[in-house]
Amino acid sequence: MSNEPSGKFLKFEKPATYRIRVNGHIDDSLTDHFGGMVITRAFTADSQPITILVGYLSDQASLSGVLNELYELHLPLLTVEALLVGVGI
Repeated sequence: MSNEPSGKFLKFEKPATYRIRVNGHIDDSLTDHFGGMVITRAFTADSQPITILVGYLSDQASLSGVLNELYELHLPLLTVEALLVGVGI
């Protein structure tokens, strides 16, 4: 039995489309800090503010840059998902 995953999987140097959800809202003045990701503000069922970022990033170094920006804003991560590997939306 092989330890290699089957099918498509992420590699550090490959592009992908990501969806990131964080607690809190991002101010409009900061949207340029997130690599062209589309930013949507929403609320949870219990009225807590969340921000959803969706976008195509060229590699996981770019993803790391976005996550570092969110960290510097003190916005706790809820989820980080790779939606499409190697494909932009």
